[in-house]
Amino acid sequence: MLVAMLMFSSLTAFGKNRLADCVSKTGVTADSLQPYLTTMDQTSLLAKQPKIAFRDPSTNSSLDQINIDTATKYQTIDGFGFCLTDGSASLIEAMAPSDRKALLEELFGLKGDAIGISYLRISIGASDLSDSAYSYDDRPAGKTDKNLSHFSIAKAKIHLVPLLKQILAINASIKILGSPWSAPSWMKTNDSSKGGSLLPEYFESYARYFVRYIKAMQKEGIRIDAITPQNEPLNPKNNPSMYMTAEDQWDFIKNNLGPAFKKARLTTKIQIYDHNADRPDYPLTILKDPAAAAYVDGSAFHLYNGKITALSAVHDSFPQKNIYFTEQYTPDNGSFAGDMRWHISQLIIGATRNWSRNVLEWNLAIDPNLGPHTPGGCTTCLGALTIERTLISRNPSYYIIAHASRFVPAGSLRIGSNEIQGLPNVAFLTPAGQKVCILVNTTDQKRSFNLSFNGKVAPISLSSGAVATFVW
Repeated sequence: MLVAMLMFSSLTAFGKNRLADCVSKTGVTADSLQPYLTTMDQTSLLAKQPKIAFRDPSTNSSLDQINIDTATKYQTIDGFGFCLTDGSASLIEAMAPSDRKALLEELFGLKGDAIGISYLRISIGASDLSDSAYSYDDRPAGKTDKNLSHFSIAKAKIHLVPLLKQILAINASIKILGSPWSAPSWMKTNDSSKGGSLLPEYFESYARYFVRYIKAMQKEGIRIDAITPQNEPLNPKNNPSMYMTAEDQWDFIKNNLGPAFKKARLTTKIQIYDHNADRPDYPLTILKDPAAAAYVDGSAFHLYNGKITALSAVHDSFPQKNIYFTEQYTPDNGSFAGDMRWHISQLIIGATRNWSRNVLEWNLAIDPNLGPHTPGGCTTCLGALTIERTLISRNPSYYIIAHASRFVPAGSLRIGSNEIQGLPNVAFLTPAGQKVCILVNTTDQKRSFNLSFNGKVAPISLSSGAVATFVW
């Protein structure tokens, strides 16, 4: 039976609880499961457990059973990871070189004690977790720059670009999504970083702004795999932010952004929407027009409102278009148990069971004061890491993502597994042929069940709230 065998404490000093035992796959075989466990009392944090042998199916035949079916295949997985904000980059860049190198190897490496982050989202210009609001073409009040003569990614080169280069040196295949929180203020109806809408007379300039950005990052050796035209287009209350209706995004993509990418021969994907699952009508408005949809790779979602099943509704309407999950935060006043249970069940399991090719948490790192952030930016967002000089705390979203990222690399396939009340689960087949099942006990009591594969069963018992990843 799977129980919390290892006594792990929630340590904050860098270098402790580095998961060396947790991530080793040595000895994983087809006749037994290798479990990794996180318990809600934090005595086990992604801790490697004793193997569980597959047995004759008559063993504990009265138990609920999760059946893993490698013959049933769904979407390819692009990766699991975080939003790498300016603030995150500045905190990591400020570390001593040896400490920074060790941390980046832990986060992005593919062997040893690494958790294998394979997907990052960055902001195009400032996000609300930058220390100030800016774009890559700011002008004094009343001035414009329709030809983008003043375009520059100089501010990205302060912390973000140098850090991305170090990350790419560790994992050159990591996927990077770029999202703007706002267009340059002079392009907007209110000439402000906060709120307002993109003026139609600047649609063409803004499309070229994206092209300039992608090419500027390419020049730095950083490939932008995909962009979204606007972060949270229905939220004008953040700083920066910009309101963009579905009709405006449809018009912008169809008549400006898509043609600009085509003319520039860019292969960077366009993911639409990038907001909450309560408005599936937004991406559907764009996808219903074949001329606009021709430029669209897929739709991106958050889950601050709505239900995760909305992702499947969009997929089912346009199954040839991809689905992505690009942001969810853990609050500073949340609980480890509550955040692990909800995020694993709704995102790691829920989003992928509803066709998402990725799952990204917001954001990678903060300081003890939940900064840096812009005036009016998020003051309650807890990062995966809290960095205070040489001390690092690994927070709930670190383990939320690690339960998937370490074991489900890019290129894995989601495969069949049945759903059981109180035991949300999802299964994958990796490019190396390993099977991975991630599940969480969402009930208030211990649950015993069988995991079945290839005519054999493994008897498992999970405490209330426990999260487990099984590899074989």
